[in-house]
Amino acid sequence: MKTLTTALLLFTASFACSFPLKAQDHPDSQQHDGEHRMLNQQELQWQEGPASLPKGIKVAMLEGDLTKAAPFTIRIQLPANYKIPSHWHPAIEHVTVIKGSFYMGSGDKFDVNKATMLAEGGFAVMPIKYVHFAFTKEAATIQLHGVGPWGITYVNEADDPRNQQK
Repeated sequence: MKTLTTALLLFTASFACSFPLKAQDHPDSQQHDGEHRMLNQQELQWQEGPASLPKGIKVAMLEGDLTKAAPFTIRIQLPANYKIPSHWHPAIEHVTVIKGSFYMGSGDKFDVNKATMLAEGGFAVMPIKYVHFAFTKEAATIQLHGVGPWGITYVNEADDPRNQQK
């Protein structure tokens, strides 16, 4: 499995570069590359989340490469009380709640009182550069899909975990 070494998106192409996994890194992908592909839950390869997101999440790449202008699908496991400050993405982002609940709100200020809870099976789509924030109260698993390159740009640069590592 390849590990991308450049720093990253949520938020711009830099997020995509720090993602630790590409779908083609899955051991079965050689026989499925560009063709029909099936994975069961137990086949997902979970890794630590990218530097562009607050620590504590696990990610599994199901399809694509976040650094390319192509479709991608990724699963993310978030712990309880996880927070993603206000940010935007350079491409449309689709979110589906697989397990637990996930809270999202709009605007450049993180405000739990302005968030909507998405329960299991819930769905959200954000247009390009739509400013939003997210958090959990309980552990949750979400699935993101869209067309890359994917990245993340925080409204307040001080909220960007990449800046806090320096």
